[in-house]
Amino acid sequence: MIDVDAFTTFETAGWDATAAQYDHYWPILTSRLNGPLLDAVGAGPDTRVLDVACGPGYLAASAIERGATAVGIDIAEPMIEIARQRFPQAEFRRGDAQALPFPDRCFDSVVGNLALPHFARPEQAAAEFRRVLTAGGRVALTAWNHPARARLVGVLLEAVHEVGIAPPATVPAGPNFFRFAEDSELKSLLGNQGFEDIDIRTVEFTHSVDNGDELWDGLLHGTVRTSAVIRGQPDDVVRQIRAEFDRRVDDYRIGEKYAVPVSFKLASARRSGRHNG
Repeated sequence: MIDVDAFTTFETAGWDATAAQYDHYWPILTSRLNGPLLDAVGAGPDTRVLDVACGPGYLAASAIERGATAVGIDIAEPMIEIARQRFPQAEFRRGDAQALPFPDRCFDSVVGNLALPHFARPEQAAAEFRRVLTAGGRVALTAWNHPARARLVGVLLEAVHEVGIAPPATVPAGPNFFRFAEDSELKSLLGNQGFEDIDIRTVEFTHSVDNGDELWDGLLHGTVRTSAVIRGQPDDVVRQIRAEFDRRVDDYRIGEKYAVPVSFKLASARRSGRHNG
């Protein structure tokens, strides 16, 4: 059972504390999904795009490069501050994607890059996305694929499982991080909110890192739930996890660098104009 308030408080505090580190490690990876997301909603001139859980603002900035008007929203104020400083041409607001501070039917498209696993109430978020879309407007969302395919996160999760640790009491129960790796879950999420023309596809590529330390640091300092679980362990247990992690990452060494496979689900759909709300 998820305590929604406890999980939301935990996530908010975590991203408040992690914003700068996330911005350092992750945009080079996540920005590779910007093009597919914006293509899926047809972002371009004379369109108004909402980027939910926008983080440091790279997706919203990409929409503006296409001639769109973009607004980004994130629950973490430090993320919003980074986004405003880096991309002053976009509008950024602090807010919750599950209770959007916008009137009905005011955006042509809604995009969310790896946002779904961080929502305690993803169905409520999807309903909000539909509410703020114009008739015929489109939504596009990405989520991690299963760890066996998304090796960037899989290597660490397997290392944690191998060592056999339990989350510390300070980490509240949260939603299944890989729920939306299943096509059926994405289709249900959008279909149950009245979206039509639902399309699910897989986006895969390799992510290059210079060494294992770079990947370990990114996962340990640029995430919230995973890093909290590991940081809550004794030092000797963390060393065991690191050893298992290094052993798995070494499978992806190419010369002096590493090419780690990543895999994502991209779901897009259209808001029907037949229903109110």
